[in-house]
Amino acid sequence: MQPPLSRLVLYTKRMDAMAMFYETHFGYRTVRRADVRIVELVPPGSGIHLMLHPAGKGTREGQVGIKLVFDVSDVAAFCAQARERGLEFGPIHAADGYAFSNAKDPSKNTISVSSRAFAGR
Repeated sequence: MQPPLSRLVLYTKRMDAMAMFYETHFGYRTVRRADVRIVELVPPGSGIHLMLHPAGKGTREGQVGIKLVFDVSDVAAFCAQARERGLEFGPIHAADGYAFSNAKDPSKNTISVSSRAFAGR
């Protein structure tokens, strides 16, 4: 049996802003332990846990080639709701029967909402 991907570490200089961002826009719950400097963000339902790790002084945020993709059935509706909460996504792109749109989190990581998981269903 191969182990599934279950956690993703994001290095950041903005721990509180990142936690609030993923809580507000994607429903994550923040778990902080007094003796640990990593903050764990637990998704609603199933999904990958995000682990926020303090970035070193020499680390430039957003420099790593990573994109976090969140599955949504209606990209336009999600983007409209996100806009009401203060998150502005870019243009909605159509690709092979699905749509997607991109934005950035507080540490400049690219995030995307995509209907690809629902294409052809």
